Formats: sequence, C-alpha cells, structure tokens
Amino acid sequence: MKTAKDQLKSGYSSLGTVSKKMFAMICERLNVPVAYVTKRGNNAITVLSSYNHTEEIIPEGYIVEYSSTYCRHIIENGMMTTTNLMQYSMTKDLSVTGDLKMKGFLGVTLKDVNGNVFGTLCVMDRNEKEFSTEDAEYLSSMAELLSHIIELDRAKYDLGFLSVPIIPITEGVSILTLQGMVDEIRSEKIISDVLENASIHSISCFIIDLSKLFVQDDLFSNLLFTLTEALKLIGTDTIITGVTADFAIEQYRHRSFDLIKASFAKDISTALESIGYQLTEK
Repeated sequence: MKTAKDQLKSGYSSLGTVSKKMFAMICERLNVPVAYVTKRGNNAITVLSSYNHTEEIIPEGYIVEYSSTYCRHIIENGMMTTTNLMQYSMTKDLSVTGDLKMKGFLGVTLKDVNGNVFGTLCVMDRNEKEFSTEDAEYLSSMAELLSHIIELDRAKYDLGFLSVPIIPITEGVSILTLQGMVDEIRSEKIISDVLENASIHSISCFIIDLSKLFVQDDLFSNLLFTLTEALKLIGTDTIITGVTADFAIEQYRHRSFDLIKASFAKDISTALESIGYQLTEK
C-alpha cells in the first residue's frame, strides 16, 4: 500500500504543480522566502506543497501534531499574522517555533469549494515582518484560487478510481485489484460488479488485492465483510492479498477482520499457487 507521502502526491498532483508557480508569485509580492500549503488530518497537519527560495525550511511531507501547529490558530480564527513567531504569545512556546526559528508570519484558512476546511496557506520570513490588511486579503484571494485546484484534483482522482478493475486469470478465477479511495458509493459498485462477474462467469475463486488501496477505515472493513459473505453465498471462495504489516496491525487492534471469512496470501502469485496455478513467463 502507498505511504502517506505517496498518497498526497498522487492525490493532489494539480495542486502541487499549480501551487509551485503561485508560490513564486506570492513570495515576490509579499517579499518572503517561504510559502506552503497544508492539509488538515484528524490529528496532524501535513505540508502538501512548499516553496523555499534559498534554503529548505518547510519540506513537503512535513507532519506536525495538530495541537502544536500554527494551523490550528489559523483555522480557529480564519487567519493569523505576527511580526515575530518567537515572541508572539500564541506561538512562542510551540516546539515547531524553536525548530524553524522563523519570525514574520501570515497564514489564512484554505477551504474547498463547498466551504469545508481543507488546510492552510502560509508564508513566513526569517526576519521580523509586519503584514498589512492588503497582504492578508491578497493571500486569501490566492487561497480561493487554490480551492478550485483542490476540487479539480478530487474530481480527477475520483474519476480515475471509479472503475472496478476485475481481471479474469483463468476459467473460474478472477482478480479484483482495489485501488484508490473507497467511499460508500464506490463500495456499492464494487459489490455489484464483483457479484455479477462471479455469477455470470461461474467464478470459483476471487482474489482481492489490496496493494494499491488508498484509504482503509471501518467502511472498507465493512465492504470486505459484505463482499466475502456475498461471494460465499453464491459458492465463490475469496483470497485477500497485498496486506501490509502496518495495516494488519491496525485492523487487528480494532478486530476489523475477525468476521471476514477469507483466506490470506502474501501476493497474487502466492494466492494462485495455493489454488493450484502458477505464473510463468513466456
């Protein structure tokens, strides 16, 4: 399965490309060396894209626990600005302030087109710097533009993973490669397409590969339970492959797989061998 950094890159490719060009303009307009976009998670903030003019101060993929970030104050108040992060009451005691040793700062909330908080758009400087109301309005307008890029990425991503890739291997055996983000709508399509395929083609064994899965949560576990139970009812066995150690530990903690009646294999090749088939090169 993909790492968090890989997921962010693949999920927001347009944002990464466009923001780089915008950051250069923003930094020139506001006379700062650093600009970056963050995405808010459940417990942490992750830097999706950044621009560092002379030295790398904010790397992409940089993750900070949410309560210890400037972003928390930005999101709670709509924006945040200070001439010196190291003296400002809300930021001077944060560990990130001591690590970065930056002073001038301006950040605004970044929302999607539906008005939901996505993260933040921020700029900062090594030196003390006072940002004007006009500067804040300018940065907010850039955040509004980025919200449309975020929507474009989401649309592209959803479209790319809308299909249900079922691959027939041999008579009675098919593979479902689950990839991308699995939401409620896509779960219904996956179940419908897999059951139809198994019924029409008299599939005796379905191999479900998770190695390219993007999101795993309770909904995903429920999908696997429903899918494997439904396949069992029509006489189709299930083998699940591509489960990483981290994912297995997380599911074990929540007992998510306890009710799933399926076999597990390291990879597709191993799964095929377990049912009497072997992949060979021509």
